[in-house]
Amino acid sequence: MKLRTRSGAPTRVGPHPILLVASVIAVAMVATPLVFLFSEAIVAPTERMLAALARPQTKTAAINTVMLTVSAILGSLLVGVPTAFALVRMDLPLRKLWWVLAALPLAVPSYVAGLAWAVMIPLRGFWGSLFVLVLVTSPYVTLPTAAALRRADTRAEDVARTLGRGPAQAFFTMTMPQIAPAAASGALLVGLYTISEFGVVAIMRFRTLTPSIERAFGGSFNRELAMLLSVLLVAMALVVIAVERAVRRPVMVQKSGHGRASSTVRTGRVPTMIMLAGMAVCAVGVPVGLLLWRSTQGIAGGGVEWARLLGAAKTTVFLGFAGALVAIVVALPVAILAARWRTRSAVILETAVYVGHGLPGIVLGLSMVYMSLKVVPSLYQTLTLMVLAYGLLFAPKSLGSARSALEQVPLSLEDASRTLGRSPIQTWLTVTGRIAWPGIAAGALLVALTVMKELPATLMLRPTGTDTLATRLWQLTDIVAFSDAAPYGVALVLVAAVPALVLARDSSGSLDADSSDRGEK
Repeated sequence: MKLRTRSGAPTRVGPHPILLVASVIAVAMVATPLVFLFSEAIVAPTERMLAALARPQTKTAAINTVMLTVSAILGSLLVGVPTAFALVRMDLPLRKLWWVLAALPLAVPSYVAGLAWAVMIPLRGFWGSLFVLVLVTSPYVTLPTAAALRRADTRAEDVARTLGRGPAQAFFTMTMPQIAPAAASGALLVGLYTISEFGVVAIMRFRTLTPSIERAFGGSFNRELAMLLSVLLVAMALVVIAVERAVRRPVMVQKSGHGRASSTVRTGRVPTMIMLAGMAVCAVGVPVGLLLWRSTQGIAGGGVEWARLLGAAKTTVFLGFAGALVAIVVALPVAILAARWRTRSAVILETAVYVGHGLPGIVLGLSMVYMSLKVVPSLYQTLTLMVLAYGLLFAPKSLGSARSALEQVPLSLEDASRTLGRSPIQTWLTVTGRIAWPGIAAGALLVALTVMKELPATLMLRPTGTDTLATRLWQLTDIVAFSDAAPYGVALVLVAAVPALVLARDSSGSLDADSSDRGEK
């Protein structure tokens, strides 16, 4: 018998056992690299671990990683939040164009942007790494912040204006707290991305933990040092997640019609458009321009293997969307649990999913190789193992988007559905899932885009003779065959641009719909 409130709606009870079981299984899968890491670290000789910790290079790499992560988070917030404000609250001409330009940096692999800028100017080390990372990661903050800004209740901001507060003061005191969770969610992805970044810091010759782990595993095969550095990465990821949890608050769900400001900012349009155009040129124009220039040289020289390039593109697309599907399956149960039941167990499960994203791809690759050989040897050196690894590595990108979308579904709609006699599963299929589907799909697109650009795990796990656009680009770049590598870079940007443009179109389309609604009113 179902318990009901006086209004007739069902009382909110604990999560369904099936949901709990599915969440635990998902977390157990995502925790596979962590199990491998800590099991190896525990059996390692203590004296060798302490010796690795005392190395000056270890301290330097750890400090550099912390500095770069904090700076990248702050830089992405300083770029992403104003960009979101400009896209949503400013009366800009060619609005859809600016949305596209704001999302396109997601299509540019960080190592491609890093290589382009390393060729253009002699910028190396910390500042070169920070510059490139802010360029390519700021959309992680821009897109969710813009979505939250569209949904924010601005009536309190309007009231503050009538009481004599200026536009900036009213915005920061009334609206900014509402969009802070979305900005923090994007900053969390930026932090985890930076912690595990390999390509940019390697190109910029900046010593951080991830390249040090790669050298320890690949060059000297110092397992104790590699395990210690990986444990340090996990600790840093936990700190970033804890800070994001402290910033995040329950998202306010508003009725339609109150999500936009009563007035649109019309001043400062020219400087804003110059800023947005400059960011697009730096993040997209320079890397793509260099790739196109080098591509013409490669094509003219006859060094492009078109059949191999086409095969690598097909493999890249397949792995991208297959990995996105696995990520959705893994993340969705945890997202539902985290969005609807903020219990301690739900927080622990969600945190466990996010921690794995802070590990570098080489650690994930080694753990998946180890587990496949121990449990299912037939999976070794197969695309199936790669797809599974991608789903586990990038499930957090899907989790954040799905959780935010589910939080936006009013509980009253679910209660009404349950009052009409529908089961929890029927309510999910007909109400919650249908409303939250755009956000869930956006997370899947983000995963697909990221998988297409993934490099370290792909280098570790790909079957012999199998190429992706990223691995082939890296191989040719490593032997200084830039002209032959450039067509692979162009193809990678074009392939990755498709999900990036869909994300931009979805955001700008929603914005245009809001504008049309206001015009009709």
